Amino acid sequence: MSKKILVADDEPNIVISLEYLLRREGYTVVVARDGQEALEVLAREQPDLLLLDVMMPKKSGFEVCQEVRANEALQGTKILMLTAKGRDTDVAKGQAMGADAYMTKPFSTRELVQKVADMLGRPL
Repeated sequence: MSKKILVADDEPNIVISLEYLLRREGYTVVVARDGQEALEVLAREQPDLLLLDVMMPKKSGFEVCQEVRANEALQGTKILMLTAKGRDTDVAKGQAMGADAYMTKPFSTRELVQKVADMLGRPL
């Protein structure tokens, strides 16, 4: 059974490219376009990995990350934060909120695919 990934980002071009890239790698992909929708989809779909943008409407990626970590049913969900904010303080905040990994935009698609595979324990 393929691993399920939730892409939570409000930028349509990023969502389309990530969806295509991850499906091509054999993953099942679900999408959320804001922080509140991300929490709803997480509860319903229980994905293995959440690709989470930091700056989104309704709830920020930091808020979503914090709520996921506080929810026992979602404790096993891996979180990879994607953001244009690459300062050390932002990375530290993401990790303090419970993110498993952090990548800054723009990112290399090859690097992202490798990071996803590493996080899900799947060889490329």
